Amino acid sequence: MFIPKENRIAVFSYLFKEGVCVVKKDTKSATHPQIEGPTNLEVLALMKSLESREFVRITFSWQYNYCYLTDAGIAYLRTYLGLPDEIVPATHKKSAARPEGRDREEDKFGGGRPAFRGGGGGGDREYRGRREGGGGGGFGRGGGI
Repeated sequence: MFIPKENRIAVFSYLFKEGVCVVKKDTKSATHPQIEGPTNLEVLALMKSLESREFVRITFSWQYNYCYLTDAGIAYLRTYLGLPDEIVPATHKKSAARPEGRDREEDKFGGGRPAFRGGGGGGDREYRGRREGGGGGGFGRGGGI
């Protein structure tokens, strides 16, 4: 299928910028919702072409193609678009450090949290412990009082 060069560059630059592309399986749609210029059919054809060369991994679900850029695809699009090595897709960028929430001091309310089991307190499950008489008190035969 013949796709004009400006449409191909628009699709490739969007794919490189985002790292992913969602394409509805609708060949009659006039335009792609996120990309200006190409039709949905052109975007679908370009993604299938990139998938055949293993530059994109496609997952199909509920009439939508979810296209994920691979490492080989990143290298190919860098050379095709003439981009430097410092520019990476949004999905490959390192996220900023998470801002610290509230202060979590150990001694805030008289120490840390109590232990879940084995704290020695027993709690509301003391009845499950072993009896002093040696009997298990379980659900088996003859384990009565």
